[in-house]
Amino acid sequence: MELEQLIPHVEALIFASERPITPAELTEYVSQSLEEAVEAVRIEACVEAVREKYESEFYPFQLKEIGGGYQFLTKKEYHKTVLQLNGDKHIKKLSASAMETLAIIAYKQPIAKSDIEFIRGVSADYSIQKLLEKELIVIVGRNEDAVGKPLLYSVSRHFMDYLGINSPAQLPQLKDINIDFVLPSNASEAQVETVPSEVLVDEDGNLKTGEL
Repeated sequence: MELEQLIPHVEALIFASERPITPAELTEYVSQSLEEAVEAVRIEACVEAVREKYESEFYPFQLKEIGGGYQFLTKKEYHKTVLQLNGDKHIKKLSASAMETLAIIAYKQPIAKSDIEFIRGVSADYSIQKLLEKELIVIVGRNEDAVGKPLLYSVSRHFMDYLGINSPAQLPQLKDINIDFVLPSNASEAQVETVPSEVLVDEDGNLKTGEL
């Protein structure tokens, strides 16, 4: 089958999927549908063709590689418009303390609760619990070298999908953004830590998805 005939199948699968669909899944589903083996390299060529198609200014959305797969996402110029329709169900209701905790975890992960509390200067129990409930962070193990072997936290795949990134490495570099300095009550000036409070939160306390 010619590539031009394969592209609509790939495009339809990505469009219909509620989550990022992987190259392996695309290859499997297209092959099953056509009842013939389709090489992964041809599926990759189809994906690239679809990506190029929606890069046009004519379309308000584009194909992005996130979460190990592909998904159509609204272009950042239209985030504010779309949020009026869908709302910000998971992040908008987070408290300022939870947002600060989320930002610390995103940039310091994997990190233990005690280290989060040292940076913020206050207990992080409630914030961590809320972030776990909203599936924005996950437990990734324990610090085997620390006393008590405390749990370690990292941001979740859901968090990265929300921002349209594949890994925390794609977050803005701290040196490229404005940051606030927070001095914990039990720390000296030499121990001051930086918290990217403006990286993830706007003046209304909402996640700045459109600028990441």
